[in-house]
Amino acid sequence: MHTADFGQNQPFFGPDPDEVMPATECALGLAEGGWATFPMNARKRPVCRHGVKDATIDPDRIREMFSHPGAELVAIATGTPSGISILDIDRQHDGLEWWQENRGRLPRTLTWRTRSGGLHVVFQHRPEIRTVVLGEIGRGIEIRATGASAIYWPAQGYPYLCEAPPARWPDWLRPPPRPAYAPPVPAAWQGSDRRARRYAEGALANAIARVATAAPGERNSRLNQEAFGLARLTEAGALTAGEIVYGLANAATAAGLDPREVSATLRSALSGRGAA
Repeated sequence: MHTADFGQNQPFFGPDPDEVMPATECALGLAEGGWATFPMNARKRPVCRHGVKDATIDPDRIREMFSHPGAELVAIATGTPSGISILDIDRQHDGLEWWQENRGRLPRTLTWRTRSGGLHVVFQHRPEIRTVVLGEIGRGIEIRATGASAIYWPAQGYPYLCEAPPARWPDWLRPPPRPAYAPPVPAAWQGSDRRARRYAEGALANAIARVATAAPGERNSRLNQEAFGLARLTEAGALTAGEIVYGLANAATAAGLDPREVSATLRSALSGRGAA
């Protein structure tokens, strides 16, 4: 492997053909270290049904996924699944200028070149580190944490700049907390059947409690089931769709679901497509 002192001036190194690793072999090696992986094709598109959600450290599952046609690149599920988050330095959006200005403030940590000429700077994941899109906290940089992924370019022969173990994420580089999700407040109920209304209010309260306490891995399916079940009460006029969205969305985001996922699930369930 090419190894260079972190933070020193380095020319761009292209891939070394002699260091290209078979994707399956590489993924199995990363899995031994606790990094969950899944396959991508040469265009950086997942070669598995659910993309990053299919990332795993299970050897048998890895062998099966990487046997699919086009499984050329090894992608790492960043954040909680692998215990690392990655600072992605994008050369095409002036990220290397940000790097030149700030690299002296960064600790020595695992760093490799990317195919586009940028850098992946690897740190230990911290719960408060979230995925940040390009440019949100600095020009040409983004953070890949839970829910995101990054290509392991050393498997394609791209060099390391530093092979030190992942360091703790720097305090000064922590992104600001995501603004609290606030679904629109529903209009007041205008119905007349008070008995049906009392039943519906109880059903909504119970559904909110079940969504709020759902276990990780079951929260989205629980949200879908509860919303779909409550939707029938809108037909009788005992609840409005707005009340369902407001109550369940707040419960789901408080439980840890991403607001975008919450919105998509509620739209599906309330339109009648969420029964499965």
